[in-house]
Amino acid sequence: MHVLRTFAALLTGCLIALSSPALAQSEATAKSGTSVKVDAFKSGWIMLPQDSTLGFVSVKNDSKVEMNNFATFTGTISETGDVQLRVALDSIDTKIDLRNVRMRFLFFETFKFPEAVVTAHIDPALLSDLMVARHMSLNLPFTLTMHGVSKDMTADMSLTLITNNKVVVSGIGVIPVAADDFGMLPNVTKLDEAAKVKVVPVGSVTFEGIFARNGSPAADGALASATGAAAAKEGQGDLDSAMCKDRFDTLSHAGNISFSTGSAKLDVAGSSALDTLLHVAKRCLAMKIQISGYTDDIGPPADNLALSTRRAAAVMAYLSTRGVDAKRLTATGYGADNPLVPNDTEENRSRNRRIEFKVLE
Repeated sequence: MHVLRTFAALLTGCLIALSSPALAQSEATAKSGTSVKVDAFKSGWIMLPQDSTLGFVSVKNDSKVEMNNFATFTGTISETGDVQLRVALDSIDTKIDLRNVRMRFLFFETFKFPEAVVTAHIDPALLSDLMVARHMSLNLPFTLTMHGVSKDMTADMSLTLITNNKVVVSGIGVIPVAADDFGMLPNVTKLDEAAKVKVVPVGSVTFEGIFARNGSPAADGALASATGAAAAKEGQGDLDSAMCKDRFDTLSHAGNISFSTGSAKLDVAGSSALDTLLHVAKRCLAMKIQISGYTDDIGPPADNLALSTRRAAAVMAYLSTRGVDAKRLTATGYGADNPLVPNDTEENRSRNRRIEFKVLE
């Protein structure tokens, strides 16, 4: 899908930046014509996020174009040529709070997978001409790890040497990435349904990165940035009514609260989603929240109604025993009523077995 495709291209651009420092030196010829041996990776290199940008363009409903970026990312290259780029996915910045929340909770599922990581190794022999040419292009293999899946890819990159201690890097073109390669096709469906849009499966990325040699004045403190949820582009403290409603609606679409088969016992595999729910509930102190349970249509209606009621009550108990005032919470079961999709396949039935949230005030 487009969002995943553009995100991978974005990471490609970053990877480019990471590889550029290595280009900054190796076998080079000085202006005097004398051959000079320079250690390309001496002291290592650090990306300067304050001077770098990671952006991508998303398109929905064929014609709606939106500019987005990630606010928090770090990059390093070791003395041995090992590259690592880390992107805090919670730092997605679409300029609209609701879109940020949907991307975090529905698409990236940052409560389980808070970051994306790019790794690569750079052969100094590929960089031998940069000291003279000051600009070059390079194709580099790398590994992208996202959503618990690692995939080997390649990236085209453009590198421009400013000084022996600084380099500017930008990506060339867009890398297509299939959502199912990272197990994210269901996430795309959730995102489309929540926003009531269709994401166009094409995209483009803009990136400009500056890297400084480690130990140089410019590199001091470059890695001191927020990570995980602390990087989220939103205010701290209590959330207002609109922000609370947006978050609970998004958590309803996430479908990540699960139970043991046929029971109302919360599945520990969903603990990260429950922790996210708890965090949101504690930031919506003035709101009353209705918790609704639903099942598929397998089994007697009365049993389904009872099971859905117990499951909603289990979520309510989880919140109330962890500091959320029980007076703010109600739990209701609806059995197989109001299915999201027809109960005609196992996949559809699993989507209909869900917990939803509604802010009452």
